[in-house]
Amino acid sequence: MSIARTGTLRSEEGRLTTMSTERKFEGKADEVKGKVKEGVGDATGNEQLQAEGRGDQVKGGLKQAGEKVKDAAEKVKDAVKGK
Repeated sequence: MSIARTGTLRSEEGRLTTMSTERKFEGKADEVKGKVKEGVGDATGNEQLQAEGRGDQVKGGLKQAGEKVKDAAEKVKDAVKGK
Protein backbone atom coordinates (compact mmCIF):
# COMPACT_ATOMS: atom_id res chain seq x y z
CA MET A 1 0.00 0.00 0.00
CA SER A 2 1.09 3.54 -0.63
CA ILE A 3 -0.02 6.92 0.61
CA ALA A 4 -1.16 9.31 -2.08
CA ARG A 5 -0.57 13.05 -1.89
CA THR A 6 -4.05 13.57 -0.50
CA GLY A 7 -3.27 11.37 2.49
CA THR A 8 -5.47 8.54 1.31
CA LEU A 9 -4.29 4.99 1.43
CA ARG A 10 -4.16 3.05 -1.81
CA SER A 11 -4.22 -0.72 -2.04
CA GLU A 12 -2.03 -2.65 -4.46
CA GLU A 13 -4.84 -2.38 -7.02
CA GLY A 14 -4.88 1.40 -6.60
CA ARG A 15 -8.27 1.61 -4.91
CA LEU A 16 -9.01 4.35 -2.39
CA THR A 17 -10.13 1.93 0.28
CA THR A 18 -9.40 3.90 3.43
CA MET A 19 -11.25 7.09 2.54
CA SER A 20 -14.21 5.16 1.18
CA THR A 21 -14.46 3.09 4.33
CA GLU A 22 -14.03 6.18 6.48
CA ARG A 23 -16.79 8.06 4.63
CA LYS A 24 -19.13 5.07 4.87
CA PHE A 25 -18.47 4.94 8.61
CA GLU A 26 -19.19 8.67 8.90
CA GLY A 27 -22.46 8.12 7.08
CA LYS A 28 -23.45 5.30 9.41
CA ALA A 29 -22.53 7.45 12.41
CA ASP A 30 -24.76 10.25 11.10
CA GLU A 31 -27.62 7.76 10.71
CA VAL A 32 -27.21 6.49 14.27
CA LYS A 33 -26.94 10.04 15.63
CA GLY A 34 -30.11 10.90 13.73
CA LYS A 35 -32.00 7.93 15.13
CA VAL A 36 -31.00 8.92 18.67
CA LYS A 37 -32.04 12.55 18.09
CA GLU A 38 -35.34 11.49 16.59
CA GLY A 39 -35.98 9.11 19.49
CA VAL A 40 -35.25 11.79 22.08
CA GLY A 41 -37.47 14.18 20.14
CA ASP A 42 -40.25 11.57 20.12
CA ALA A 43 -39.87 10.96 23.86
CA THR A 44 -39.89 14.66 24.74
CA GLY A 45 -42.36 15.83 22.12
CA ASN A 46 -39.69 18.10 20.59
CA GLU A 47 -40.61 18.37 16.92
CA GLN A 48 -37.45 20.31 16.02
CA LEU A 49 -35.24 17.55 17.44
CA GLN A 50 -37.31 14.95 15.58
CA ALA A 51 -36.79 16.83 12.32
CA GLU A 52 -33.05 17.25 12.94
CA GLY A 53 -32.81 13.53 13.61
CA ARG A 54 -34.56 12.66 10.37
CA GLY A 55 -32.27 15.09 8.53
CA ASP A 56 -29.16 13.48 10.03
CA GLN A 57 -30.41 10.07 8.96
CA VAL A 58 -30.93 11.25 5.38
CA LYS A 59 -27.50 12.91 5.36
CA GLY A 60 -25.89 9.68 6.57
CA GLY A 61 -27.70 7.59 4.00
CA LEU A 62 -26.63 9.92 1.20
CA LYS A 63 -22.99 9.76 2.29
CA GLN A 64 -23.09 5.98 2.23
CA ALA A 65 -24.86 5.87 -1.12
CA GLY A 66 -22.32 8.24 -2.63
CA GLU A 67 -19.44 6.06 -1.48
CA LYS A 68 -21.13 2.95 -2.87
CA VAL A 69 -21.48 4.67 -6.25
CA LYS A 70 -17.79 5.63 -6.15
CA ASP A 71 -16.85 2.05 -5.29
CA ALA A 72 -18.95 0.71 -8.17
CA ALA A 73 -17.42 3.20 -10.59
CA GLU A 74 -13.93 2.18 -9.45
CA LYS A 75 -14.77 -1.49 -10.08
CA VAL A 76 -16.02 -0.67 -13.57
CA LYS A 77 -12.89 1.36 -14.25
CA ASP A 78 -10.70 -1.51 -13.06
CA ALA A 79 -12.63 -3.99 -15.20
CA VAL A 80 -12.19 -1.83 -18.27
CA LYS A 81 -8.46 -1.48 -17.57
CA GLY A 82 -8.26 -5.25 -17.11
CA LYS A 83 -7.12 -5.27 -13.47
